[in-house]
Amino acid sequence: MTKTVISTSEAPQAIGPYSQAVSFGDFVFCSGQVALDPATGELVGDGVGEQARRCMENLRAVLAAAGTNLDRIVKTTIFLTDMNDFVEVNEAYGSFFSSDPPARATVAVVGLPKGARVEIECLAAL
Repeated sequence: MTKTVISTSEAPQAIGPYSQAVSFGDFVFCSGQVALDPATGELVGDGVGEQARRCMENLRAVLAAAGTNLDRIVKTTIFLTDMNDFVEVNEAYGSFFSSDPPARATVAVVGLPKGARVEIECLAAL
């Protein structure tokens, strides 16, 4: 099996020493996405729901570059700076899965890059 780095201009470029995603075997491991606009690199949206939707759009772009899609996600992790945002993020996140959502964990964190309120990472099948 070969490790392959996945990169696309359709999602924000990494803001540190990491790849947007790495595929290995039958899986792609996506780095966490915050609500950065891929064109500007700036954080979008004041509302946490809007930020969660941008995170998912960014993940969709990375997965497409890897040759897979949101329906093939098997596990996600959501990082929130405020657990009071759980319901709003849940609604935005859930809109990307019409049926059979992936396994998931949601954790509270002290802070996220660029002052984001939410970050989402995933593991998907190829």
